[in-house]
Amino acid sequence: MAKQAKTDRQAVIDSIRSQQSKRENRRGMAIVGVCVLVAVLIVGAAAFKPVKDWWDLRAYASDSLGEIGAEASVCQDVTTKSAEGSQDHVEVGTPLSYPDAPPAFGQHWNMWDSMDRKLYTTSDRPELGELVHNLEHGFTILWYDETIAEDSEQMDVLRGIASKLQGTDNLRDKFKAVPWTSEDGKAFPDGQHVAFTHWSLGGVGETDPSKQVGVWQYCSDVSGAALEQFMEDYPYMDSPEPNAV
Repeated sequence: MAKQAKTDRQAVIDSIRSQQSKRENRRGMAIVGVCVLVAVLIVGAAAFKPVKDWWDLRAYASDSLGEIGAEASVCQDVTTKSAEGSQDHVEVGTPLSYPDAPPAFGQHWNMWDSMDRKLYTTSDRPELGELVHNLEHGFTILWYDETIAEDSEQMDVLRGIASKLQGTDNLRDKFKAVPWTSEDGKAFPDGQHVAFTHWSLGGVGETDPSKQVGVWQYCSDVSGAALEQFMEDYPYMDSPEPNAV
């Protein structure tokens, strides 16, 4: 009788252990399932933006630069101001401020950003001291404010424009599109959300440093046509250091 009771107790214990083991296995499988789902979501989220950007760019595949975005009439007349700061380099990290919004010339860091990247956001934009050095080297910079940055359609237009100016072999494609924020300085003129800037010699081949000017053109919208004309009027050769990449 005692032996039978012991056997029954063991059977109960074995049943409990079996049930616990099954519950633990189910819990383990559930955890694995959740981990797999999270991993899939993370990978999917990482892949979504590049795929979306590629898809959105298909709309501009057959367009020329001048056909992307608004008409050139959304832009104001070009303005210029006597420039200074050529070869005025300071160490990287030196605090710099510029009176113009955005700058077209001035003292700058002794480092510039490479020609490879064409479009930036607030999370990865080079510092102003670098970008002004790019201007000295013949780059045209398109600056866009928060209004454009918060408009997904306008950002698609900027991506379309940047796609037409890719590469590092043709120096005529010295171009960058970068954000201008309230932390950088004062706002653009009322109603204007885009600005083109260029550091000009005063004309290709000019040798008199006093002829150098900063060049601005403000626009209410993103216009590939206006940008194309601006870059034709102020090519990379019309700059203090045109041959540096």
